[in-house]
Amino acid sequence: MAGIAELVGVRPPSLYKHFDDRHALLSAVATEVALDLGRTMAVAVDGAQADPAAKLQSLAVAYRAFALAKPRAAALIFAGVAPDIAPTPEAQAVAARPVLEVAASIVGQADALAAARALTAFAYGFTSMEAAGAFRFGGDVEEAYGFGVAALLAGLARGRSARSRAR
Repeated sequence: MAGIAELVGVRPPSLYKHFDDRHALLSAVATEVALDLGRTMAVAVDGAQADPAAKLQSLAVAYRAFALAKPRAAALIFAGVAPDIAPTPEAQAVAARPVLEVAASIVGQADALAAARALTAFAYGFTSMEAAGAFRFGGDVEEAYGFGVAALLAGLARGRSARSRAR
């Protein structure tokens, strides 16, 4: 807490007027990060063409930009942190809403959660590795990300078609 107080230019006791402890402070930060990410992705989706593929592309690009600009913030809300440091359920819902809406437009409401989880896992995993400098084999990393997004979109669309035929 002393280090954080120094960073924001206050004395450590001042932080305790607002936060009970380090966990409460980190939870508040995680909540703000989730809200910021949700707003960022919502703006990207709202500004995209009506086509679900275009919305997914805009969503993926917005997430990547956010995660690369703020890798530690993205890790705070997605990495295996303690449950008492997680964003509030309301903030999690704000962050999830654009992903769930885009996923539903691609696979339908019944499979939206599964599709949203797949999209989130890909985007978080890819950008975490990218931020850590794990892609050392050369090539265009942005192109690889786009390839992954396109592959996910194609797979989700095929999965929806297969499920529709089976029903």
